[in-house]
Amino acid sequence: MRRWVLTASVLMMLGSPSWAADAPKVVVKPVLTTATTASGQPIAVPANPQVIVSTYEIPAGASLPFHKHPFPRYAYVMAGDLSVMNRDTNETYRYKTGDFIVEVLDQWHMGRNEGKTPVKLLVIDQVEPGKPNVVAAPQ
Repeated sequence: MRRWVLTASVLMMLGSPSWAADAPKVVVKPVLTTATTASGQPIAVPANPQVIVSTYEIPAGASLPFHKHPFPRYAYVMAGDLSVMNRDTNETYRYKTGDFIVEVLDQWHMGRNEGKTPVKLLVIDQVEPGKPNVVAAPQ
């Protein structure tokens, strides 16, 4: 009987916490909803992917060489402005702080920081386990 009374008391306290009314509310703001890459390709995730998360810092004036990705790659721009030139489609994409990038698949592209401050990216890859997600363009 004592155990039941104790359990009921705890449940009553948890059921109506007085602090819940004063707690700050969680705010969720969608950043991007898409099923395609920057160039309009459907996103094809490998079965049972390995997820790799990295940060990149690209100094002002620096460029990433032409490369492509065989698997999905996503990037969140934490700081700066990034230009990405797609050699296969002859398009240039411009991204700024707060943008989310769904990178192109199997298309040659390069990134460049044309600003005066570093570009900082949070990069997420979904790859077949043990496989790289960057293929460098032949020289």
